Amino acid sequence: MSEEVIYADLKFQDASKIENIQEFDQVGTKGNHGTRTKCCPGKSWFFYITSKTEMEKLKKLQYFKEELQKNVSLQLMHNMNNSKNIMKLSITLQIIATKLCYELSRKKPEHQCNPCPKEWMWHGNSCYLLSKDFKTWPNSDKMCSANNASLLKIKDKSVAEFIKFQKLHDYWLGLSPRKYSLDYQTLEEIIMSSDRFTRNTNDPSDRIYCRNIRNAIYIYSDYCTKQKKYICEKLANPVRTESILMNEVPDGRM
Repeated sequence: MSEEVIYADLKFQDASKIENIQEFDQVGTKGNHGTRTKCCPGKSWFFYITSKTEMEKLKKLQYFKEELQKNVSLQLMHNMNNSKNIMKLSITLQIIATKLCYELSRKKPEHQCNPCPKEWMWHGNSCYLLSKDFKTWPNSDKMCSANNASLLKIKDKSVAEFIKFQKLHDYWLGLSPRKYSLDYQTLEEIIMSSDRFTRNTNDPSDRIYCRNIRNAIYIYSDYCTKQKKYICEKLANPVRTESILMNEVPDGRM
């Protein structure tokens, strides 16, 4: 009787141990989808927890990266807009400074804001020099080149009106030398003509004709070897804003 009780007790204990091991194995060896793994229960559970933690960290880093890229893009757009606004403001300031300098130069040609060299006249975007000496057309062209300029070309109505206002007579212009004398033209007709640019600037012979302005508004042909005055033109320098803002004159006015 006692032997049967002892045997039954041992059998019950063994069954309890087996059941506990099976329960632990089922919990500890399930993967993400509840499938059993071949690893030992403790290592599988640790691997699962570690992987989940790392995935959470990776997601956070990815989110941080996307937010950082978004902020950088927004900052770049903001900087580009600021650059555009600064550029527009700079252009507007330059226009205002140029207009103001032009008015100051009309009253005082030697004003330091004047973008043209001394003795040169300022009109539009160009500087003009009316010579006082007489030279042949080729030598006139060379004199202008020595001043980083060229003989005058009538390019638009604004320049034509400026030249009319000077009331010039017998000045060489930067028109093409010709083998034949041409009928006279007005300044406006020259603007519409393709014959506006200097070509063949080698020393013309005695029988080559060059163009000159007479009586302020008419263009005539004459031998290029004749002695006449000449008009040089070159691009004006940009007006420096500080030359206006920092300028002082004796009476305290600009």
